[in-house]
Amino acid sequence: MHRRDLLRGLIAACVTSALPSTILAANSALPWRNWSGNQHCTPTHRFGPKSVEELVAWLKSKQNGTQMGQIRSVGAGHSFSALVPTDDTLVSTNYLRGVRLVSGQNHQADILSGTTLSQTGPQLAELNQALSNMPDVDRQTIAGAISTATHGTGQDLKCLSAYVEELELVTATGDVVTCNREKESDIFHAARVGLGSVGIITRVRMQNEAPFRLKRLARWHSYEEGMAMAHDESKVHRNYEFFVIPFTGMILSDSLDETKEQPSIQDELNGNDGLMDLKLARDYLGWSNKVRELVLGGYMKTLNSETNVDHSHQIYATERNVRFNEMEYHLPSALGLKALDEVKQLIERKFPEVFFPIECRFVKADDCWLSPFYKRDTISIAVHRYFDEDYSELFNAIEPIFQKYQGRPHWGKINTFTAEQCAEAYPEFESFKNVRALVDPRNQLLNPYLKSIFTG
Repeated sequence: MHRRDLLRGLIAACVTSALPSTILAANSALPWRNWSGNQHCTPTHRFGPKSVEELVAWLKSKQNGTQMGQIRSVGAGHSFSALVPTDDTLVSTNYLRGVRLVSGQNHQADILSGTTLSQTGPQLAELNQALSNMPDVDRQTIAGAISTATHGTGQDLKCLSAYVEELELVTATGDVVTCNREKESDIFHAARVGLGSVGIITRVRMQNEAPFRLKRLARWHSYEEGMAMAHDESKVHRNYEFFVIPFTGMILSDSLDETKEQPSIQDELNGNDGLMDLKLARDYLGWSNKVRELVLGGYMKTLNSETNVDHSHQIYATERNVRFNEMEYHLPSALGLKALDEVKQLIERKFPEVFFPIECRFVKADDCWLSPFYKRDTISIAVHRYFDEDYSELFNAIEPIFQKYQGRPHWGKINTFTAEQCAEAYPEFESFKNVRALVDPRNQLLNPYLKSIFTG
């Protein structure tokens, strides 16, 4: 670990987790900001419960609500939308970590809400289990990931929320609710993708499977070839995604398939280093798109395919050290590539400062009320800007393309979706609002952003 990373890690640990909960609950205001730095707030109160019992007791001790105001829970802070910011009370789930066996035969396990995905994989492996699919960022907490319908890729694989079998959550008044498909089923359907507005999730029961190994194959293609083969490739691989590299004429595809081969890690293109190389090319060759494509595209055509085999959790989620801000929309599978082509053309016509690849993934339909994949097989498209660069002009130009093709935004990514658009896009939107209001009648679990969506 680099010394600067160690220092930053020590500071973050002191602020968010290592301090006793009594200090976190003190009245001294400590600023909070998310991973990319685009969302921030200075909550009046912070609390980091070490157990469900401690959380319940604390909430019940403040029943009049005037001492806490609005309550928002936070995990790893990896969302880019305004889900967390509050000037009132921020509850960190950082202490609520760990994985517990429920059923070895049925491959079910309970995961405490603050457990990160980087911790979940190895701990499930010790129980002879594995998540069926995972996103590609390992620092997210399990509660934050399911609350925003975070997903991996795979035409026959759903987002993480769809594999939830049971939830334990605590309401703003300190009541503990256990919900599943049979017990408190409406709360269960709402809370699986609840944005932290139905209750503070403390435990997630996941339907998993036996551990498995994956073989990764990364290949380079011309843009035309990569686009033409995308749908077919997504049908023949367990997981398939690809990256359009702007100003290069190239696509990098990434396919994963189950294998019995032993782990054999090969030297791979480091994603973090690769991004900084693309930034370097932007900085020095941005004066000419043609020269930039000639240099980068020519170089990429010389690169060989890459393969490696490892346990699923080692292949799926990785550490991201290059910070960014992100917009991601989920579109009907029949329309996704049309939108992608328009986005690529727009970027190369008007935004030469962009260097991040455009990410394209495939996700199976589910039945979670506020899931962007509700009853719809989907192609997900994500665009990024470097964290210290203004993303507003780029995202404002791209979002109308996504919306024209019936896109639903990722709840944790930057978007301008309104209450009216949500009502049109989500068939169970009113059902969600009704259930949420019953569980939280005083709207204590809403911040200004969520109020505009659910009460506006």
